[in-house]
Amino acid sequence: MDDIASVRQIWQQLELPGIVDVHTHFMPKSVMDKVWRYFDSAGPLTGREWPIRYRTAEEERVHTLRRFGVRAFSSLVYAHKPDMAEWLNGWAHQFALQTPDCLSTATFYPEAGAPAYVERAITQGAKLFKSHIQVGGYSPNDPLLDGVWAILQDSATPVVIHCGSGPAPGEFTGPEPIRELLRRFPRLVLVIAHMGMPEYVEFLDICAAHPQVRLDTTMAFTGFAEEMMPFPVDHLHRLHDLGERILFGSDFPNIPYSYADAMRALVKLGVGDDDWLRDVFYRNGARLFGLS
Repeated sequence: MDDIASVRQIWQQLELPGIVDVHTHFMPKSVMDKVWRYFDSAGPLTGREWPIRYRTAEEERVHTLRRFGVRAFSSLVYAHKPDMAEWLNGWAHQFALQTPDCLSTATFYPEAGAPAYVERAITQGAKLFKSHIQVGGYSPNDPLLDGVWAILQDSATPVVIHCGSGPAPGEFTGPEPIRELLRRFPRLVLVIAHMGMPEYVEFLDICAAHPQVRLDTTMAFTGFAEEMMPFPVDHLHRLHDLGERILFGSDFPNIPYSYADAMRALVKLGVGDDDWLRDVFYRNGARLFGLS
């Protein structure tokens, strides 16, 4: 069975209308090319061979997600230096306008103009933001971001945040900076990328303590991730308990295995009934983003 058929079989057997994928990447070509070159070089954050499974032209990648049956996806862009985020937001806004099934996505960086361009992005229709603490190399508690977090909290706009210390720790990664952030902004709608890998337990605790916090499954539980950062089996039952706040994410196209493999990894967990899988693959995302 080919990749398309395998993916569709999973959600069709669950009697779902398709998939909501909260963690996919579409970027300006110059930026995506740099990302791919980094993975090709087995850079210090990965330290291992990482073949890009879906290295195709942008139009073909969109077409692939649609053939999979993905009803909504994201264009997670992220800035790693000043004066970059606003440009990325402009690109992502145009991409969403021409790609209606893409959730309009934006980003930010700790800089003086950040609150203004974040508010502008929301006014223009941004439904989701991305913060990459590891690549960006900034603290989520940088005072320059206080205005950003206040706007995102008041607007209840979700933020996919890569804050765990995988695949390699950064100066500001880990659970403690996020605990401090949520102490100051307790109503933030954070989506912890990669289940907080490898600090799974700590981020499960954070999710349990904060009703607006979610976790995305990106790369977690796959054979590729389990080789180096296995999920603790004695905490699998907690995935069932938090089932309504776990969202499917794939990291498409930058994954070294098939999209179907990412979905099968969740099916094979056996942590809940089919309703748990329905929530993760579709219903939780549909509720969060107000999809029909």
